[in-house]
Amino acid sequence: MRAATSRWLTGGLVYRQLADRIRAQIIAGEYPRGSTLPSEPALAERFRVARSTVRRGLALLEGEGLITALPGRGRVVNDPDQEMGPAYRYQVIANDLREQIRTGALVAGARLPSEMALRRHHGASRNTVRQALDELRREGLIVAAHGKGRFVRFAPD
Repeated sequence: MRAATSRWLTGGLVYRQLADRIRAQIIAGEYPRGSTLPSEPALAERFRVARSTVRRGLALLEGEGLITALPGRGRVVNDPDQEMGPAYRYQVIANDLREQIRTGALVAGARLPSEMALRRHHGASRNTVRQALDELRREGLIVAAHGKGRFVRFAPD
């Protein structure tokens, strides 16, 4: 076991300590760019913490852009020279709509394309389209009017 991980993590905000240790290992080259981090259970065992603590620590590193969660692959150390695309189909759809709002193709008050139109355009399922729309709603970019559709709430600066 590595010396840096053999000590128990204790005290408050253990997930931050865990993130600090993993960040240091990434910077030291123990996890090079493009490599996959160990699984949550493996990290929980190594650091002797709960999986939820590992998840919170990894979420900090994801928020910093240091790692990315990829479906079927796990969490991967980002390569700053290579731009990572969206990991999920709903993110592609949400990004497309976000860009249309940002560029003015969809202005404040404009009605978004229907779920069916988005499904056809992106070749996605209804649930995938709804997940994309829900993400935009949570961000405050769109609003839904029952029985009328979804509308652009405002254009971001």
